Amino acid sequence: MNALVGSRIGGKSGRSGELLAQKLAAEGITNQQVLQAIARSPRHIFVPEILAHKAYDNTALPIGQGQTISQPYIVAKMSELLLANGTPESILEIGTGSGYQTSILAQLTAKVFSVERIKSLQFQAKRKLQAMDLHNVSMKHGDGWKGWQSKAPFQAIIVTAAPTEVPPALLEQLADGGRLVIPVGEQQQVLKIITRRGDDYDEQQVEAVRFVPLVPGALL
Repeated sequence: MNALVGSRIGGKSGRSGELLAQKLAAEGITNQQVLQAIARSPRHIFVPEILAHKAYDNTALPIGQGQTISQPYIVAKMSELLLANGTPESILEIGTGSGYQTSILAQLTAKVFSVERIKSLQFQAKRKLQAMDLHNVSMKHGDGWKGWQSKAPFQAIIVTAAPTEVPPALLEQLADGGRLVIPVGEQQQVLKIITRRGDDYDEQQVEAVRFVPLVPGALL
């Protein structure tokens, strides 16, 4: 771990991460691996410096380019849902964004593949993950609707922006028995778990959520 970041984690930010994890546990997050990853992660380095004082609040924050860093509860909840059937060997993340969700996933599995359509966000996220000494993440500048075909199939897929419908490519790239955690909808969005059973897909609705849209095509 980078010495500067390490010292900040060990100081006030480390205590802040632990307090945030305690808040999330009180709100119903029970997976200890997820809570430990939240406690260890310096969320302040993933937000604009002007908002660093709000980094450990349980709220979403803007990160530029019309994007946000998700509310910590949602990050923890989606991570917990991915691990509900055991730890996957690899995870596909659609929407790297700030890199905070990526950093949590990288502490929970051996390999993370993350797709981001905005090049500048991808670059910033990569630097922050390197500062945390997390080197098990592969990144791709691409269209999240298309997934990452050459690395498929995936035991777990997480989508951090909301498409109007579930992208068919993501269903195809899901391994048999694997699960997809994804928010779906426009004005009314619902977090869903989709589990593949051969050529069939079981769908479960979790709760209402609010994400930025998953925009097909246009790379920036």
